Amino acid sequence: MMKIGFLGAGKMAQALANGFLAAGLTKGDHIVASCAPKDVNDIRTFQDLGATAVTNNVVPVEKSEVLFIAVKPAVVSRVLADIAPVITPNHLLLSIAMGITVKNIEKKLPPKTRVIRVMPNTPALVQSAASVFTCGSAILPDDRSTATKLLKAVGTCEEVPESYLDPITALSGSGPAYIYVTIEALADGGVKMGLPRDLAYRLAAQTVLGASRMVLETKVHPGELKDNVTSPAGTTIAGLHVLEQYRLRAAFIGAVEAATNRSLQLSKGVSS
Repeated sequence: MMKIGFLGAGKMAQALANGFLAAGLTKGDHIVASCAPKDVNDIRTFQDLGATAVTNNVVPVEKSEVLFIAVKPAVVSRVLADIAPVITPNHLLLSIAMGITVKNIEKKLPPKTRVIRVMPNTPALVQSAASVFTCGSAILPDDRSTATKLLKAVGTCEEVPESYLDPITALSGSGPAYIYVTIEALADGGVKMGLPRDLAYRLAAQTVLGASRMVLETKVHPGELKDNVTSPAGTTIAGLHVLEQYRLRAAFIGAVEAATNRSLQLSKGVSS
């Protein structure tokens, strides 16, 4: 049973805590979360898990072996200043704060602090996150496996170079929003053609889920899977023709590019 602390108790921290509990990696009384006194809903959520919720950042460090920085980027420097006097080489620190580099965290904490930077996404709320992580300079041999075990409790995870983090933020971090818009648009099309709204949403969402599983589980190239659905002179090719006319592919590529550039701008701002 890991002793886990959260510095920040918002939605992502709550999702991670729920995933760790469901996977049997910890139990409620082994979790401590810190948050502002005004965040009464977050406090109550952690208490409902059987965890301890406090209003200072030192207690989670003192009570835990694994710590998650789960606050907004603008608050990270203050949190690091709070914990610097009490963190030790016995702690493993995982940061999910967007745009804060490993080096930026390490330089504000004592030497030999074990730091891993993590980029999850919001489907962690339903144990379907696509997470990645990158390791700092002082990690121990078992730290990678610990991070992997924790992140796989809420979805999938891969280790990547830190230089990938901005495009990954744009792709899988922002990506759920692109897919929600896609589901909404598909459902709108169904409604336009006479389907009830609730049925159209269910069918659109299940179609996206099923197509995603086909890519992941069959390991067949998406283009080949697309071809398998596309009969000569059929309905699918008629629909695909319209998507090509409206440059759907270019729109998605452009969205990832724009979000990457914005992530780079934000990273420079919070690291300076």
